[in-house]
Amino acid sequence: MARAQGRLKGRGFWGRAAALAATGILGTATAVSAAGVGQPVPWQMDLQRPVTEVATEIYNFHHLLNWIMLVIVLFVLALLIAVIVKFNETKNPTPSRTTHNTMLEVAWTIVPVLILVAIAIPSFRVLRTQLSDPKADLMVKVIGHAWYWSYEYPQDVGGFKFDANLLEGDDQVKSGQPKLLATDNEMVVPVNKIVKVQVTAADVMHSWAMPSFGFKIDAIPGRLNQFWFKAEREGTYHGQCSELCGQRHAYMPITVKVVSEQAFQAWTAEAKTKFARTDGGAKFAEAQ
Repeated sequence: MARAQGRLKGRGFWGRAAALAATGILGTATAVSAAGVGQPVPWQMDLQRPVTEVATEIYNFHHLLNWIMLVIVLFVLALLIAVIVKFNETKNPTPSRTTHNTMLEVAWTIVPVLILVAIAIPSFRVLRTQLSDPKADLMVKVIGHAWYWSYEYPQDVGGFKFDANLLEGDDQVKSGQPKLLATDNEMVVPVNKIVKVQVTAADVMHSWAMPSFGFKIDAIPGRLNQFWFKAEREGTYHGQCSELCGQRHAYMPITVKVVSEQAFQAWTAEAKTKFARTDGGAKFAEAQ
């Protein structure tokens, strides 16, 4: 540490500033890379680590687009520099009167088409994965309220229902979960099982969003939307309502806990008693 301070003192102001900035960037990068899965971290610049097939394809597609944009930007920058250097007034006092170049015009028509095709192929692949309809191992119904979520499980796993409200104050601190993202009850699903989620709302429009799963779907009163996921890693994952739904829109977190099959069976056995119902259980639309 003393040696590092000595090196900093030996540099000028800008040298010290650069060294401190580099240290901060490296420290931040380390913190981000060491962060847990399923929640945002300070100074995060990347997407959350994907844990489903759909999220993985979205993640890879996102980075493919970044590389394509980088190549285009560097190419255009190189062209601008070449024009500035080779065709300025000093080096080119007599400007060219060329108005057409067939090969150039063909190239700048075909190349963008090829770029769009390169983008379209993985894009359609992601859409195909999202819109596929595999047979469900578990159904869960999600209902948005002003301003909390409720979850309904079918009869074959207990037929219970519960609300999930924002965890605040000492309860949030004791839970060890992130502020404004923790709930008093979690949606629990088994790992490596296909889960279909039917989403609706009881009052105004909401949106059930889970970044690590690669899904965001609107919850609309009088309408039932559906999506599926298969979480490939155990853990606790956080999301939020992504539709501006009113005064406490910012306080509608989503918590999904992915557990082993044995842990899920134990949780459902406990939930049957904890969230016991007397109205015949949840009702689900027909789904495969």
